[in-house]
Amino acid sequence: MPSDLDPGSSIFFTLTIDGEDLGYFNGCEGLASEVEMEHYQEGGNNGFVWQLPTRVTFSTIRLTRPLTAGTANVAAWISSVTTGVSRPTAEIAALRADGSVVVRWGLMDVVPVRWQGPTLDPANPSVATEVLEIAHHGFTDVGGE
Repeated sequence: MPSDLDPGSSIFFTLTIDGEDLGYFNGCEGLASEVEMEHYQEGGNNGFVWQLPTRVTFSTIRLTRPLTAGTANVAAWISSVTTGVSRPTAEIAALRADGSVVVRWGLMDVVPVRWQGPTLDPANPSVATEVLEIAHHGFTDVGGE
C-alpha cells in the first residue's frame, strides 16, 4: 500500500523543540483541544438554547519511550527552565515503520511540565522507560507529508 493511502497507522513519534531533535518516542497521548461553550437562554425563545464558543483549551501531551541517548537532550531542555522560562515552538511527527511521516503537529509556546524516569528494580527487570509531559498554547499547523 502506498504511504499516501496508509490509513494513519504510526509506529513511533519524534519531538523537536525549536529545531532541536529530542529523539524518538513510542507513545504519545493528549493531542487534544476542547472548545468551551457558554449556554445562553434567550427570553421568549423556548425552542432551543444558544451555545456560544468562549475559549479553546489544550491538554498536556505525554510522550513515552525506553531510555535512549535522547534522554540527555530532554534533561538539558528541562534544566534550561531553571534559568528562565522561554516558550519555544515544537513539532511532533507521527512516523511509519519505514520512517515516512504520517502527520505533523506544530505546537506553540511549549513548556515541560513533568519528566518521569525509570524505576530501577533488579528484582523486577523490565525495559527502563521515561515519560515527558509538555504543555502548550495551541497548534500552529497540522499536516501530512
